[in-house]
Amino acid sequence: MEFPVEGEGMHYEGYCIRPPSEANSILLQVTVGCSHNKCTFCGSYKEKRFRIKDDRTILSDILFASKYMRGVERVFLMDGDALIIPQKRLMWILDRIKEHLPWVRRVGAYANAKSLRKKSLEELIELRENGLGIIYLGVESGDDEVLTSVNKNANAQNLIDMGRKVREAGIKLSVTVLLGIAGRERSLEHARATGKLLSAMNPNYVGALTVMLIPGTPLYEDYTSGKFQLPTERELLLELREMIAHTHLSMGLFFSNHASNYLPIRARLPRGKEEALALIDSALRGEIPLKPEWMRAL
Repeated sequence: MEFPVEGEGMHYEGYCIRPPSEANSILLQVTVGCSHNKCTFCGSYKEKRFRIKDDRTILSDILFASKYMRGVERVFLMDGDALIIPQKRLMWILDRIKEHLPWVRRVGAYANAKSLRKKSLEELIELRENGLGIIYLGVESGDDEVLTSVNKNANAQNLIDMGRKVREAGIKLSVTVLLGIAGRERSLEHARATGKLLSAMNPNYVGALTVMLIPGTPLYEDYTSGKFQLPTERELLLELREMIAHTHLSMGLFFSNHASNYLPIRARLPRGKEEALALIDSALRGEIPLKPEWMRAL
């Protein structure tokens, strides 16, 4: 089914978020908001009520991209959880991308445990064969106590199973974990459990971000009331060190170069692990300057 284009320009709604690695991609907003939208630390989609955009608008944006974004070889499907779209409609979107943007080499999307539970292995393979090349999964922690406290709606084993299903389908998997999300008391337990989860999941990429306290979120309220204590810079470095030390990947990249982090690291595991740990040790000894607070951001 085809629809005419209505007007010019992409139909973006609200504040749009994409992974750092998708900075140069065509950003196609196929959903608005996040299907879960209950994580205590996240304020990204609070002003948006989740919905899937209509086919007419999606096709209009694809046709606009076909006219003005020729040669851009990647597409990223926004918002927070495009994989929740029913299989038939998601396949339709990928078909239209292939039809009108034939030069695109990879399509990426955010997912969560809920949307991955709804997709069978066979459906994920079908999506991969139709162009979906990478899935970004927010894991945050491998510690079940932390996952419960931040209202992640998944436990560690469930996240491991969903990540493994993505890998089995032949889709690249990029996982996000959060430094500091466990607070000061469970910092190292969180680090070890997260390393254990990452080792069991074995993703292609791991991105470690540092939790940022966002006014209006439940975590921020816990912080202001004293219920949640954010780890110090040194404690965050120790947490990062412990996490990397307990992460065993067969061949994956571990990043902590997000704008929220105090110390940027890029290591291919396993061979780059010792060098990364040595870099953290140098920072702990004060031999390497950390990013100043005013430069940190989401």
